[in-house]
Amino acid sequence: MATATSPVVSTLFHGTLPLKKPLPHLPNPLRLHSHTTILTRFPSISLLRPSILPNSRRPPTNTPTCFLKLGTIKTSLSSALDSLLILFTSAALSSALFFADVDPASAFVLTTPRKLQTDELATVRLFQENTPSVVNITNLAVRQDAFTLDVLEVPQGSGSGFVWDKKGHIVTNYHVIRGASDIRVTLADQSTYDAKVVGFDQDKDVAVLRVDAPKDKLRPIPIGISADLLVGQKVFAIGNPFGLDHTLTTGVISGLRREISSAATGRPIQDVIQTDAAINPGNSGGPLLDSSGNLIGINTAIYSPSGVSSGVGFSIPVDTVNGIVDQLVRFGKVTRPILGIKFAPDQSVEQLGVSGVLVLDAPANGPAGKAGLRPTKRDSYGRLVLGDIITSVNGIKVTNGSDLYRILDQCKVGDTVTVEVLRGDHKEKIPVALEPKPDES
Repeated sequence: MATATSPVVSTLFHGTLPLKKPLPHLPNPLRLHSHTTILTRFPSISLLRPSILPNSRRPPTNTPTCFLKLGTIKTSLSSALDSLLILFTSAALSSALFFADVDPASAFVLTTPRKLQTDELATVRLFQENTPSVVNITNLAVRQDAFTLDVLEVPQGSGSGFVWDKKGHIVTNYHVIRGASDIRVTLADQSTYDAKVVGFDQDKDVAVLRVDAPKDKLRPIPIGISADLLVGQKVFAIGNPFGLDHTLTTGVISGLRREISSAATGRPIQDVIQTDAAINPGNSGGPLLDSSGNLIGINTAIYSPSGVSSGVGFSIPVDTVNGIVDQLVRFGKVTRPILGIKFAPDQSVEQLGVSGVLVLDAPANGPAGKAGLRPTKRDSYGRLVLGDIITSVNGIKVTNGSDLYRILDQCKVGDTVTVEVLRGDHKEKIPVALEPKPDES
């Protein structure tokens, strides 16, 4: 058996077929040499390599002979026609790719559609359906230029909020609008409106705004309930921190019936929802949703020892917010009962070795002053005379200011409560008629 050393032309098909004409002269780098492999423009279609021809005579070395590898040569006419058909098909495909100038690496690449899991599709749908209800709130403050003395309005902070109803009421945190001279609300379609403050509740960190926007642009958020929440339940926090686009973070309810203090008054907020969903800067006032897309709380604070947004988040429950918003929309204020006293910090009372709330001041026109509670004062020699120390209200023990606030939150304006105080070395019970909190500006 003779071994041919002349190069041949090879394709994706098998077999060899000698050409009647020698391959024309090819310029470098496509000049054919023996025992050489050269890739053409389309390596997936054609390949130049040497081949071994059985029972053939060695051609002259100065005239290379090429063979097209198409299949085992058969003597029948039908096989020859099949080989020619394959040859013409291959040549047509190569010409089409050559003139179309298509990248050969991607010519036969098929991209499959992106597939999402069921829970991923539910999250995407929840985000798309609720983002039209979430707005951005910009807090503007009046500043005077030091050089020109011009009075300017400059942004001093921003936060999030959500549409409450078709009348244009927007709900957010009070600390988002605190100290603002003007407020602007940016809806999901990037339209901006000046907002007016309807009312706010500093003790619960809730505020209600109103914008004069067309009703077709207002998408109220679905209101849920927070009384039946469970630890481990999946939640979603949506915000619009910069007015450019919405953000979404997910997590679970990691705790219930937590208590935090209001950033404005220090008064405790009970039954707060604790979640591990990241509440990023600017997301305050945004909604916390359950897996059905219903509002279950307002994102209001985050406890982070490291200073980043990966700490523990807190949300005011929607059951608390619902009653507050209803009063703010109807009356512009919240009628919460008060005793009308100022009391000492808890640490000061602990240093005295007693348990309770020390009355520092009880104005004569307030409920406690009218009932006869004694404030702390100094005698004629300048010595400090302690006032009454509240130890219980309606039989419920009071050890600090949070306990007192917690009891008052369960009462209504006009109720008469029995306040037990430690006065000197003896205890007294004093009835006090609760009055509404004075109007705030």
